[in-house]
Amino acid sequence: MSGQKDGVNALKKQKVGLISLIAIMYCACAAGAFGVEEMITASGPGMTIIMLLVFPLIWAVPFCMGVAELGAIMPDEGGSYVWVKRTLGEFWGFIGTFLLAISFYVANAVYIVLSVGYLSYFVELTVFQAFCIKVILIAIFTAINLMGIQEVGKVSTFLTIIVIAAFALVAIVGFLNWNQNPMEPFVPKGGGMIESIGGCASLCIWMYCGYISIPNIAGEVDNPQLIPKAVLLSLPLITATYVLPTIGGLASVGNWESWTVDGSSGGVGFSSVLTQYMGPAMGIVFCVVAIASQLAIFNSQLATGSRGFFVLADDNLCPKFLRKVSRKKGVPYVSVLLYTAVTLALMEFEFTALVLLEVIFGLATYVLVCIALIKMRKLYPVEERKGLFVIPGGKAGLYYCGLLPILVCVIVLLLNGTDYFLGGMLLIPIAVLFYIIFKRFYGGLHKTDPNLYPINGKTKLARGDLSRFGAFALIIGVYSMISVPFFNWYEGDWGQEYYLEEYGSGLFSNFDGMLKILLIYGIVMAAAGIALSLLGRKYDPVQKEVDLNEDSGKLVL
Repeated sequence: MSGQKDGVNALKKQKVGLISLIAIMYCACAAGAFGVEEMITASGPGMTIIMLLVFPLIWAVPFCMGVAELGAIMPDEGGSYVWVKRTLGEFWGFIGTFLLAISFYVANAVYIVLSVGYLSYFVELTVFQAFCIKVILIAIFTAINLMGIQEVGKVSTFLTIIVIAAFALVAIVGFLNWNQNPMEPFVPKGGGMIESIGGCASLCIWMYCGYISIPNIAGEVDNPQLIPKAVLLSLPLITATYVLPTIGGLASVGNWESWTVDGSSGGVGFSSVLTQYMGPAMGIVFCVVAIASQLAIFNSQLATGSRGFFVLADDNLCPKFLRKVSRKKGVPYVSVLLYTAVTLALMEFEFTALVLLEVIFGLATYVLVCIALIKMRKLYPVEERKGLFVIPGGKAGLYYCGLLPILVCVIVLLLNGTDYFLGGMLLIPIAVLFYIIFKRFYGGLHKTDPNLYPINGKTKLARGDLSRFGAFALIIGVYSMISVPFFNWYEGDWGQEYYLEEYGSGLFSNFDGMLKILLIYGIVMAAAGIALSLLGRKYDPVQKEVDLNEDSGKLVL
């Protein structure tokens, strides 16, 4: 560990093996196949199986390889923040990391809530008892995280073994008792292909998300080159966890219309395979597995999700107290405790909408990472990488991994529905507001190296930021305007009735009203983007020179 008291250079590297890293990755992304049940009822058995098989090819495989390449060449704490900052600059690095961090913060409490919910299936709990158990669980896993990544890896490995063993048993029992076609019906009766794809696309992409998380802890691993390997090796394990138990379950117990995550409602799920063919006692066993699954996700995401604001603070883009690192363990304990505090605050609230907004915020970061992947090839030619992992296939492989995930992001964000798309478009610009506040108040990278990161004397922001704000606003504006004819086509026949029934009153209850807001908002943002770009070109030109210092590893565009 460096002599520096706080920040990235004060982190203590710990010995974490490949198995532990794969386990952390597996827990962050999947920790079982829970959630597939909702896809089956929404889109039909056949479509669900096809989507689980296709999405790795168009989403998970290209993105995993992209993360592996970036993680190999820049195995630094903060992962995606370092990559985007290096290739696109300070502003875009902040935007991507801020949105990703918020997506972690608002969603992680749901895993504690679900774990206690599963416990209540066979142990009756009062509201106070449930609250106390949630607090105890959060305290336990916070303590584990404060001990360091090595301990997080050990716990993740233990929980991963439990979860994989349980779902492997479901797959085996299901295949041994195959009695029907798991692909029938392909889509629900009366439903169309487009509706079925839309019904499970956002869920499917959520289930194959998380690969961006483990590089966040690269600065705390003694051999960070193991992380790209863990990312690549975890993907087939995750895919098998989703696909094989789903096929086995549908082939053995069927009743696809009754599949549900909520086993207490008398519906069908993965546990039904074991209870039907091995006895009712297996229902309790599988409930324990469900609890282990949710705690595994919480444990891994507490480790990886808490590092975003830490690395921003280290670059003077967040409050300085978030840079604090424990003297003995070398862990960013303040960031971990802040993450815990937010979890405690949110665990008693209904936040289904926030969980889905997590996908929107997270995917915005994924797009920036894909762009960073393509730009990184220009900065660091393949022939100079000295045996590090590189996406195979030359430029074709690069564009497969860099462009295809962006296209998937753009489409899936629209398939999420008008309500969530509108909410996301309205909230994402908050990241720009926080950038302006933190940059002006804390100084950003200019405070560390004023020559490499000059500021505009009038705006007190980085030189060229007006143009970057313009580009951001223009992208949001154009995307919002394009969404209007899409939603008219995609939801126009049923949208008005559906949203009125779903929300009753308020902004999201009026389908036509949401489209009008999107159109007006898009026009305003696009106009603001053009105006800011013109002002930036005249009064705040982007620095044209690219100054890359191999010792500092910094880049300004």
